[in-house]
Amino acid sequence: SSGSGSSSREQKKKEKEAAVGKQQSSFVAVLAIALIALAEEVGMSMAHRNLEHILQFGNKAARKAVPLAYALLHVSDPEVALLDTLGRLTHDANMEVAHNAILALGIMGAGTNHARLASMLRQLSGFYAKDSTTLYLVRLAQGLLHLGKGLLTIAPHRSDRTLVSNVALSCLAGLMLLCSELKESVLGSSHWLMYLLVPAIRPRFVVTLQQEKGKEKLEQKPISCHVGQSVDVVGQAGKPRGITGFQTHNTPVLLGVGERCELANEQKYISLAPVNEGFVVIKDNPEYQD
Repeated sequence: SSGSGSSSREQKKKEKEAAVGKQQSSFVAVLAIALIALAEEVGMSMAHRNLEHILQFGNKAARKAVPLAYALLHVSDPEVALLDTLGRLTHDANMEVAHNAILALGIMGAGTNHARLASMLRQLSGFYAKDSTTLYLVRLAQGLLHLGKGLLTIAPHRSDRTLVSNVALSCLAGLMLLCSELKESVLGSSHWLMYLLVPAIRPRFVVTLQQEKGKEKLEQKPISCHVGQSVDVVGQAGKPRGITGFQTHNTPVLLGVGERCELANEQKYISLAPVNEGFVVIKDNPEYQD
């Protein structure tokens, strides 16, 4: 009888381990939807529909991953409709979903100083004032929101969303895998694992540099530029404008996700970079006449 009892215990243990493994795989599968879809707009909107269905009909582990998948689709790019969804999930009955939703708010607004997101996090810090672990996550999200006082970003896209940084994306994906067991990792003794995000952090400004005559060094050259929402002009005839609803600023300027910078006086200056991001070297147009 003792032998049969031990064998039944082992059977139950194996079944439990299999169930945990199955749940882990569904968590990773939901994140994989976002990783595949984040490259372009159509895929992102299709992924949104999938994630809504998972939120309604998925198992516990799958629901836990949904807020993180939303954040992965919109890193440093808060979308108003999604803020409502994530705001609702921060008060979910399952605290693991609520914790992931709070962290997702931070990732989605990282470095943007988004006013509505900031007020949501302030309300959450009041709501969870007596729950120290959840309050810790709210503080982390607030820190991410005001990353570098709004001068930094963790968005993995580069070169006007044509490239994705493997380093930044792997850092984000690694952090999100940890969120499958937040209590054992970030909320436990391994809070330093949040440093995984550091290699993904980069400045989001555009600085124009020019080599002055008779000097070897490049020096900062403030020039007028247009910053606006980027427009897809592939295949259009002529030379259509690549941005819409632009504002005119003097460099250095800040670029948000989905924004593009163009030189205001393209006859006078020539940009040596194919995409105006980060440090851009410019030179005088030799054919320009006042």
